[in-house]
Amino acid sequence: MRSFLFVPGDRADRIAKAGTRGADAVIIDLEDAVADAAKPTARAALPASAATLRAAGTRVAVRINAPWRPALADIDAALAAGIDLLIVPKVADAARLCVLSDMIGQAETLPGATRLIALIESPAALPHLPAIAAVDRVAGLALGSEDFSLELGAPPSARSLDLPCRLIALAASTRRLMALGLPVSLTEYRDLTLYEAAAQEARAVGMTGALCIHPAQVPVINRSWRPDAAALDQARRVLSAWDAAQGQGQSVVALDGRMIDLPVVQRARRLLTEE
Repeated sequence: MRSFLFVPGDRADRIAKAGTRGADAVIIDLEDAVADAAKPTARAALPASAATLRAAGTRVAVRINAPWRPALADIDAALAAGIDLLIVPKVADAARLCVLSDMIGQAETLPGATRLIALIESPAALPHLPAIAAVDRVAGLALGSEDFSLELGAPPSARSLDLPCRLIALAASTRRLMALGLPVSLTEYRDLTLYEAAAQEARAVGMTGALCIHPAQVPVINRSWRPDAAALDQARRVLSAWDAAQGQGQSVVALDGRMIDLPVVQRARRLLTEE
């Protein structure tokens, strides 16, 4: 999954529209986008909200709250609604995820079915990324650029967010997890040229997608992580040259002045699976 679109959990009108925006997943937000007084209503609406999104063919996730008591209420409501992907905010180390995982295990119907995406929202989490990625239920790491920048004391920009993206991508790659985030403000939806440039940079360092707070961001993310025609054509040529070399008993072959060996071939095969 490349694009994850946030929608407030207490806005049934926006939830219905979110399912039509082309995002790979819609995140029903029970945290920042919902006032405290409206959180019980948003939890109660989860079954209907999830059904609306599933009818549109969209994967459904829920962002839970950070404090323990509302987090547990969110988890119970999400599991009751059949939602199996939870976004966990304010993850600073693996300990919190391990406790949540144990609590989920006591409540879920199908053992191990519920997966977590850990939101990295503080520089304090960076040394712990490998341990966070190693928690069994974790399916991805995501950069919460606004809170991260607030904790850092610097504006969200390529200068402050490039290194966190790289570290998240590296940690996620060791477990083949999703790595979500861009070296730009999450709130940037007017200057889509800047936003797309950040997406291209994120993909170049190993990120696999991004969180979106506005529908205009979704097609940019989908496009940025979709291989272009030239790259796909080159991948097919690599595989053709490799197959011909293998037929002649060769383990390497030259193509367009470059040596083609097994890692290059594996990258080409992976690219074609994304087509």
